Amino acid sequence: MIKLSKISPNYYKQSDRILAKIEGVKNGPTVIIIAGIHGNESAGVEASKKVLHKIKEERIMFKGSLYVLLGNINGLNKGVRFEDVDLNRIWKKENLDAINNSSQPINNEVKEQIEIYKIIKDILKNEIGPFYFLDLHTTSASSVPFITISDSLNNRKFSSNFPVPVVLGIEEYLDGPLLTFINEYGHVALGFEGGEHYDEKSIDNCEAFIWKALVHSKCLSKKNIFNYKKYKNNLSKLCCKYDFFEINYRYILKKDEDFKMNLGFENFEKIKRNQQLALSNGVVIKAKENGRIFMPLYQELGEDGFFILQKISKFWLKTSMIARKLKINNFLRLIPGVEKAPENNYTLIVDPKIAKYLAKDIFHLFGYRKQIFKDEKYYFIKRDRKITSLT
Repeated sequence: MIKLSKISPNYYKQSDRILAKIEGVKNGPTVIIIAGIHGNESAGVEASKKVLHKIKEERIMFKGSLYVLLGNINGLNKGVRFEDVDLNRIWKKENLDAINNSSQPINNEVKEQIEIYKIIKDILKNEIGPFYFLDLHTTSASSVPFITISDSLNNRKFSSNFPVPVVLGIEEYLDGPLLTFINEYGHVALGFEGGEHYDEKSIDNCEAFIWKALVHSKCLSKKNIFNYKKYKNNLSKLCCKYDFFEINYRYILKKDEDFKMNLGFENFEKIKRNQQLALSNGVVIKAKENGRIFMPLYQELGEDGFFILQKISKFWLKTSMIARKLKINNFLRLIPGVEKAPENNYTLIVDPKIAKYLAKDIFHLFGYRKQIFKDEKYYFIKRDRKITSLT
């Protein structure tokens, strides 16, 4: 059974939050697609509609359930990334707790957040897993499609089904993304960037990603999808090489900064140390190191000017996988100045004096990615989690 909202192509009501729901054969996985969490990124919405209509028209056999959720409905209707705050930067438990305990007026994006959270919570409560969360985006710069994930082994495994670059550990640099929040409850959660905002090919790329995700999650059989090979090859042709990358540097915009990125940069383009990248209040900004440019800012709203990526070696990826499966990470707790956080098995508290001698790469190796400095201590948070209920 498929339920598709009857909506005009350019306007969505709050009641359209669940754009569609497919209920297939029971005892199958549940896929949750979030599209348009940034209101100026509508390619994922249009791609989802195309997939939904094809499943309905071609009567494709479906196993499990599929939900397509609209993100920032107010932003989508106005064609803006957000109005008050970035809806993809406020997903932290303390934020949700504060909303529940406050009688103060809330802004547009928080209203959207509350609705999305309630729906996700109900889905996790009422559906059968495993659960796969897919967050569809586009970029302000020209780009090949790519995936972003929190560095958990289940995220790595699922993302390896797609012939596109994968960026690990973005949660270390972005505060409060939805998928980082979901990942903390142990579920597979992938962000897919389909290309440039207003390129029609971005819709095709998002559609190809959705079809492949539905096949690899075992909701659909590829033999039942007409011309599946076309979708499979679509991403392969665009992305000449499949690699894992991590972020080494982030340029954060200051309040009221006049930032202008040099024109013409594309995601994953190689850059050299001291190469001119942008202007800040008329002053030249140069690259701090060799690497690849990532997410250069070519839109009005945003907190990040650009990132610099480095490729991760296959040896490191394999070693970290083995170390985590063998739970060698437990030895970190034996080091003086390193201790487990009270009542939290996923967080290590590290004395700054010790942190100077333990490279961040060591923590990355064992799956600890988020580094927070609080109360004169460093906090490293483990990305591999057991599945728990949203509270």
